[in-house]
Amino acid sequence: MVKQKSVVASRFVANLRSAVARNDFTGAERLLRNYLDDNGTTPEALEGLSWLARGAFSAHRFEEAADYARRAHRMVVRRLRRADLNSEPSLASALGASIEVLAQWKIRRDRRPEAVRFLKRELQEYGATSIGTRIRKNLNLLTIEGEPAPELEIREWLGPKPQTLSKQKGRPILMFFWAHYCEDSRAQTRVLVRIREKFETSGLALIGPTRRYGYLDEHQRKPATRSQELQHIEAVLNRHYAELSGMPVPIGEKNFYIYGASTTPTLVLIDRTGLVSLYHPGKMAYRELAGRILKLLS
Repeated sequence: MVKQKSVVASRFVANLRSAVARNDFTGAERLLRNYLDDNGTTPEALEGLSWLARGAFSAHRFEEAADYARRAHRMVVRRLRRADLNSEPSLASALGASIEVLAQWKIRRDRRPEAVRFLKRELQEYGATSIGTRIRKNLNLLTIEGEPAPELEIREWLGPKPQTLSKQKGRPILMFFWAHYCEDSRAQTRVLVRIREKFETSGLALIGPTRRYGYLDEHQRKPATRSQELQHIEAVLNRHYAELSGMPVPIGEKNFYIYGASTTPTLVLIDRTGLVSLYHPGKMAYRELAGRILKLLS
């Protein structure tokens, strides 16, 4: 029975996401109402509501998106009185998405200072949970560029021993946060190889922070020991990132939290004085990234 409920919940979320992707919000709302009638306010129902918020925002239906996000946020917070966010992936997804949409909505309404205050409050409340890095990402998008780059924690690494950022002042630095399971990270490699070839003679340093996730495969998420995952990361590095040989790879969760690298890849460009010049979650095209580096060098 429990397995059957889980299948139904997973199918509901998938179907609702599919409707949202088609901009069929009427159908998505109908799916949500029917699921709520049959199952109540489950974590999956709240995740579905958060997908409505995300979809509406992407479709430029900003006020609807904010309404969905407020409902999801309020209902998740109420449920957290008797649930643990870290053990409920659907609740974490719903709360993280609702915070993200509400912050973006405030920016759209020219309320940037309010968005920053909101994200700081949410980070204080949920920073130690599974969505802390995601909240930090959204805060960094608003605040980190032009600020001194936070120092990396260097306790464990692959490849050459990474130098601290402070010891590399005087040269530009490009940090490439990646995950061993991430196809987008692997795709970004082709761009980074060209970037290194073009700018290495200008002193550009490339650093590739990564972290453990507790599993080897993102879909199955079968638990892995720390040593098993480290061996896997090294194998992935040698297989898929061989053209970036010589890139220092610090390993640690703290670096991902500080830089809000909940999206992989995340690219961070630091100028010669140690200030963040670019903060970019997600893939970046060669022309765009090269243009930002050229601007920094000039």
